[in-house]
Amino acid sequence: MVETRIIDGKGFAEALRKRVASEVTAFHAATGVTPGLAVVLVGEDPASSVYVRNKGKQTVEAGMASIEHKLPASTTQAELLALIATLNGEKEVHGILVQLPLPGHIDAQKVLATIDPAKDVDGFHVVNAGRLAVGLDALVPCTPLGCVMLLKHHLGSLAGAKAVVVGRSNIVGKPIAQLLLREDCTVTIAHSRTRDLPAECRQADILIAAVGRPEMVRGDWIKPGATVIDVGINRVPGTDGRSRLVGDVAFAEAQGVAGLITPVPGGVGPMTIACLLQNTLTAARRQVGM
Repeated sequence: MVETRIIDGKGFAEALRKRVASEVTAFHAATGVTPGLAVVLVGEDPASSVYVRNKGKQTVEAGMASIEHKLPASTTQAELLALIATLNGEKEVHGILVQLPLPGHIDAQKVLATIDPAKDVDGFHVVNAGRLAVGLDALVPCTPLGCVMLLKHHLGSLAGAKAVVVGRSNIVGKPIAQLLLREDCTVTIAHSRTRDLPAECRQADILIAAVGRPEMVRGDWIKPGATVIDVGINRVPGTDGRSRLVGDVAFAEAQGVAGLITPVPGGVGPMTIACLLQNTLTAARRQVGM
């Protein structure tokens, strides 16, 4: 049996938010500029509404300007694109985030492509994805950025580690693979078509689970002593009739096998908004030439 240590993403995110707030104060003192984050919400998806509210609260707590645009679900694609074009041109807006998912009649890819890459604090624009892929400075998707921060905090240098990323989404899987390559890891991206997925996972010193399937990664898929980063957030029925949150990793099975593991909730999730705040500050610095 391995003694499994739990990675406290909530605590790390709180410290990161405090550090960003301190840097925002220094930035404003040096430039007179207050970093501004514009968040656009289309429709009234309950989970998205809660997420946007939390983003706004934490943005203000960090000393930044929170600019919210809440649009009805009936908003047309043309109206949304016009709003983004306006935000692209507003000097007080340094970061733009369009909350996903969007209503079915709106082409999300076209919307994301309309955001000025310099203000794309979600890191989803093809320009930022391309810059990340070729090793240039880029605004990086928040969840992958947070995962790598947690890894480096607990492991130090990642050079030479064998990393397996389960999931190939543009939001998590692909960008985290690029970030791990930057850290000199040997990276494998696995997915639903991978032959003998458990065997691939067992080779990993660092295992990233980002597939969106509750508890898919079993305990016997994990190399003893490996570090496991569970990106999944899945709601499943609980024994008391109420739903509960679980990750993509069978957490109870992983304990005693993994050396380090992020819990769900309280692991990767809190890092996402903290990294969004950092991206907004980074974008503001670059826009004023710092």
